[in-house]
Amino acid sequence: MAASVKDNPQNRPHDSNWRNTLYTIIFEADTPAGKIFDEVLILTILLSVIVVMLDSVSSIAARYGGLFYSLEWIFTILFTVEYLLRLICVGRPLKYATSFFGIIDLLAILPTYLSLILPGGRYLLVIRSLRLLRIFRVLKLVQYLGEAEFLIRALRASRRKITLFLFTVLNLVVILGSMMYVIEGAESGFTSIPRSIYWAIITLTTVGYGDIVPETNLGQALASFIMIIGYSIIAVPTGIVTSEMTYASRNLKGKVCQNCSFEGHDSDAKFCKRCGAEL
Repeated sequence: MAASVKDNPQNRPHDSNWRNTLYTIIFEADTPAGKIFDEVLILTILLSVIVVMLDSVSSIAARYGGLFYSLEWIFTILFTVEYLLRLICVGRPLKYATSFFGIIDLLAILPTYLSLILPGGRYLLVIRSLRLLRIFRVLKLVQYLGEAEFLIRALRASRRKITLFLFTVLNLVVILGSMMYVIEGAESGFTSIPRSIYWAIITLTTVGYGDIVPETNLGQALASFIMIIGYSIIAVPTGIVTSEMTYASRNLKGKVCQNCSFEGHDSDAKFCKRCGAEL
């Protein structure tokens, strides 16, 4: 839906001023009220995660199951109110509702309500397991860190390089695993190429469970070579992401458009580069 004139905060009627204030408190962390809101929200998220974790312990749940149930509903109501307030104060509610954090917000509150519609039996167990999705609310902590934006940009910018790197590693473990299968054979536990590839993966990643061990001199030499390569390979994705982070840090932006929720504006920008609304 295209942005209209009335979507611009400057052109909203006076009765929408409370929406602007609410938006500043919820989405902007550089104000005293915004910092307090963020701190309370983070504390509530952590407490809700702790309740879910404790409720999964049968001995604790047997004694405090009623308390956990009450707390679960309290947290659900609080998160529901927060979710609705976010939809109310943004210029494009559907845009936020379909965003990453918007979907997480919805998934975090749905299981509790679904337990009322589908009570009892194995379906209730499935719904209760979905409550663990609330753990993903912790991911919302990144939006309160000033460096979150450039970190996300760096990961996005390096995804093709990392994909190519993973493809190269995949080919490498297939080749090395096949070589070890030919060298050692079933007598040493390398009963098939897939099993040999599994060994190559845990050796290349320097995990080394020890369930399969080469016994011949040639096999041990190849294993040593793979382990040395593993230490070298570990540094590759780190260098890729670090390089992109260095580039992204030069363009770190903090302003968020209230109309379309687009991030990544220059620090001195006055208007949104996507919808044209005044920042």
